[in-house]
Amino acid sequence: MSIIRRTRPERCITTFTAAVLSIAVLSTSYVAGAQAGQQGGQTSGAPPASSAPQPPGRGSSVLVSPDEDYRIGPNDLIDIRVDNMPDLTQAFRVTASGTFLMPYIGRVTAAKKTPEELALLIADKLRGDYLKDPRVTVSVKEYNSRSFFIQGSVRSPGVFQIEGKPSMLELLTLAGGLTETHGANAYILRRIKASAPKDGEPVAKPVAAANDGNGEQDSAAGETPKYEMKSANINGLLKGRFDQDVLLEPGDIVNIPASDVFFVAGEVNAPGSFALKDGTTLRQAISLAQGTNYKAALSRGIIFRENASGKREELHVDIGAVMSGKKEDLAIAANDIVMVPNSKTKSIGGAFLKAFGMSTVSRVPF
Repeated sequence: MSIIRRTRPERCITTFTAAVLSIAVLSTSYVAGAQAGQQGGQTSGAPPASSAPQPPGRGSSVLVSPDEDYRIGPNDLIDIRVDNMPDLTQAFRVTASGTFLMPYIGRVTAAKKTPEELALLIADKLRGDYLKDPRVTVSVKEYNSRSFFIQGSVRSPGVFQIEGKPSMLELLTLAGGLTETHGANAYILRRIKASAPKDGEPVAKPVAAANDGNGEQDSAAGETPKYEMKSANINGLLKGRFDQDVLLEPGDIVNIPASDVFFVAGEVNAPGSFALKDGTTLRQAISLAQGTNYKAALSRGIIFRENASGKREELHVDIGAVMSGKKEDLAIAANDIVMVPNSKTKSIGGAFLKAFGMSTVSRVPF
């Protein structure tokens, strides 16, 4: 698990290539900065590695956002050091309510505070009764309230501990980038927080509730969690449409399914399944199948397509007219089956050609 320190990204990125290069350089500088911080022994440097649960064979990473200071959240493990008071120099686990119990001064609210703000709060509580000029240092040992999940067609799926609010592009970079089989879209699953009752509404019976990194109450314990889903076009993002770059929140699950496929069967030279890309058309599908052969009945082509209810419908299409440009090209949908039927007359003619030792002729799209 790598620890990545804060740095300032280069500005004025004019092209997508420059954006990707800057993110790569940023990641390298994060790692180098973390190593330097550990050697220097400064408490204000990079925090120790997170011990959050890790998926089998995968690690979790820590990214420090350059946009905001980290704010402590529930379940974080914080390390507090107080000069001349060894009893208070220890690690504390923040509870689900965002507090922890500290000797001498009692319960302290840590949620939504930066380590520096929490250090000042503790120093104020110790000043006078216990120490004349308390010197307090707070650092975060485990960032358990800042978990982001990514799965699907990425090279290193898993859990990442990230400070601040990263974008989907940053999380994709931490996950090693996309695999060759990635689909066109990414889906972000976000848990819906329970809303507070309005004035006049009956108050529900109190139950144990979870709490997110912003101190907001989540769905009540025992209830089935509810999620909302957002989608973003990965192909568009990679081509410079940065409006598709979604800002993520702690607990978000990013799923990037593998590419959809379609099938070409019948009288084509290379039947089989093919990855569906954005904008794939019938003409391109026939080209991927290396064209039709001499036995094809092009005027009687059929596309089997699933409708909204999951049943397959038959779309009759004149493939020859489409290939010659006489009819408009058709868009291919996920799981389409393009069938190029056999012409009995042409099959009989082909048998005569073979009988006379003549080679078969293929129709290759122009």
